[in-house]
Amino acid sequence: MRFASLGSGSEGNALVVEAHDGVSTTRVLLDCGFSVREAERRLARLALSADSLDAIFVTHEHADHIGGAAALARKYRIPIYMSWGTGQACSLASDLEVGWCRSEQPVVVGALQALPYTVPHDAREPLQFVFSDGRSRLGVLTDAGSATPHLIEVLGGCTALVLECNHDREMLAGSKYPPSLKARIGGDYGHLANDSAANILRSVERGRLKRIVAAHLSQQNNSPMLARMALAEAIGEVPDEILVATQEEGFTWQDA
Repeated sequence: MRFASLGSGSEGNALVVEAHDGVSTTRVLLDCGFSVREAERRLARLALSADSLDAIFVTHEHADHIGGAAALARKYRIPIYMSWGTGQACSLASDLEVGWCRSEQPVVVGALQALPYTVPHDAREPLQFVFSDGRSRLGVLTDAGSATPHLIEVLGGCTALVLECNHDREMLAGSKYPPSLKARIGGDYGHLANDSAANILRSVERGRLKRIVAAHLSQQNNSPMLARMALAEAIGEVPDEILVATQEEGFTWQDA
């Protein structure tokens, strides 16, 4: 199993996950916060086309995650999966093939299993996902305001983690954002600060963990080095071992 990012941040998010069962390849997209044209362009950087996608999974209804998902699904006739609450919040058109996800109920698409799990975030019914091909486990946590025992348990035993490091607390406090926005971002249903992400990483069972990616960094209130340092210090690694997903480039293929 391998994975790659089309881009990660407040201007758009999308993650490709791919598995091969020895006969055929299964490829899914987690979120699509880009326009169809932009998603096509970014997929092409990975030598992919949208018609090779077997499914689109959506974590929640915020535009940087769902903005182009429905249009991409419609153009290429791709099934789209999300929670019932997310579907209600974004008023999906009736011509889409929609599969409803519930926490702890796996969805199997070809060679991939997607396990949805609940997270604290200011959306209608947000879900994050753990993907598995039966050998490797990729855990994704990109929008959550705080840690819960449940998410720490679900992310245990992963071979790769994509973990939100949205902001540095001091940079957010000193930013020009209005107080209400600072409170939302830093609240229990907002986004993970570097130290909160580090505490999650420190808490999960890491016996099989090989790859860590810092994701969803704020371009105004964080830096790649601060995110790397926070995660590296949590587990005694050197910062250069931590990969950072960027808004413009995402990151290229990584083995899970």
